Amino acid sequence: MTRLKLFAFEFGRSVCIRHDGTINRRILGLLDLKSSAPTTKLINTTATVVSTSDITVDHSRDLWFRLFIPTTSDTKMLPLVFYFHGGGFTTLGPDSKSFDDLCSHIAAEIPAVVASVNYRLAPEYRYPSQYDDAFDALKFIDAQNYAVLPANTDLNKCFIAGDSSGGNIAHHTTFRACKNSHEFVKIKVKGFMALQPFFGGEERTESELRLINAPVINVERTDWMWRCFLPEGMDRNHYSAHVFGGGVEEMKSVEFPRSLVIIGGYDPLQDWQRKYVEWLENCGKEVELIEYPNAFHSVYSFPEVPEYDLLIKDVTKFVQKQSTF
Repeated sequence: MTRLKLFAFEFGRSVCIRHDGTINRRILGLLDLKSSAPTTKLINTTATVVSTSDITVDHSRDLWFRLFIPTTSDTKMLPLVFYFHGGGFTTLGPDSKSFDDLCSHIAAEIPAVVASVNYRLAPEYRYPSQYDDAFDALKFIDAQNYAVLPANTDLNKCFIAGDSSGGNIAHHTTFRACKNSHEFVKIKVKGFMALQPFFGGEERTESELRLINAPVINVERTDWMWRCFLPEGMDRNHYSAHVFGGGVEEMKSVEFPRSLVIIGGYDPLQDWQRKYVEWLENCGKEVELIEYPNAFHSVYSFPEVPEYDLLIKDVTKFVQKQSTF
């Protein structure tokens, strides 16, 4: 099943990316399987029903988020997980089936309310569009709060999370939110979670060179993603990609929350992810690093592999532990 999915992924990429580096969105739309909302689904692992709905933030830029609300048997307050999907800044969305399934499981397992954000995509919209969309969605929830969220959402226990490029967006959103915490009335960020986050730089790391034939991504593909996303004329040492290239003193001055970073042993990006963890630690931040030795990049999109359940459990454990503080 996994091999079949990976083959389909490779085929889809080959037919959607034009020779000039742009994306054929019409063909991509046919290949990107979607899950509709509003709907309800039963998560068998917990026997929890999760309901979904889509909330518009700004129609003019197609900025919205999908809300995942678990039905629990008690009335306890639930943490809020603010989630950003991956896709190299260029593809996919909260309604893509893999991310709809992932966020449904996260909502059921923790349990938590999950808001998964649809942000603008590159190359049509470059940096900083994705970061601006992310921060604006967070501010929208802070301003609207219980007009769009269930009454048992605990806004004092907000977690910002994302995978791959979404992990990159989640980092910059968390940093901006903590640096400008005075702009928020209700929301308090309690934790940050990066699932195989997408960082980089001009140098070639050992893992990038060694895992040139790894599934899903390699340096050729990540270079294309950065070219789509970064400002014209900027290289991969731009701080949006190379966050650990400096800024130590500024990071030290910010109350960045405790972080969870998940790394895969067959992910070409793993060396960059370790640099990120080391940078956080050098800045005096608390960070928990978990590695799955046999995991390839985007393992969270493949529920049939054992690391998928491990990831859900590790995310659940982190949120539950941080929510007690």
